[in-house]
Amino acid sequence: MVDIIQQVARWRDGAREEWDVATELLEHGRVRQALFFTHLALEKALKAHVCRHTGDLAPRTHNLVRLAELAELGASPGRTDVLAETNEFALAGRYPDAASKTPTLTEARAYHQRAQEVFQWLIQQL
Repeated sequence: MVDIIQQVARWRDGAREEWDVATELLEHGRVRQALFFTHLALEKALKAHVCRHTGDLAPRTHNLVRLAELAELGASPGRTDVLAETNEFALAGRYPDAASKTPTLTEARAYHQRAQEVFQWLIQQL
């Protein structure tokens, strides 16, 4: 039997840790890595929601939009857009040649800032 409360807590706590790592990496100019961890933080927060909503383990997917759909969060179109644009960074973090180009530090800060609003919204609901 799956302990859903424990699963939600693990995903939530992991999300917070990954967010902190993303922020630190960005402060040091590590753009590709920072955006990868930004994606990972959102992914883990969403997986906490999926576990809570379904009462089961989260699926093994990295697609943030799909996870939001599974959690039935009712994300606004703006938040869904942020999740969709952040999906690119999961691939770019794993496969550097997957992205057309690495964003500049200024662009990365803007991506991270938009993601922060979504991240905080997700965490506040857990």
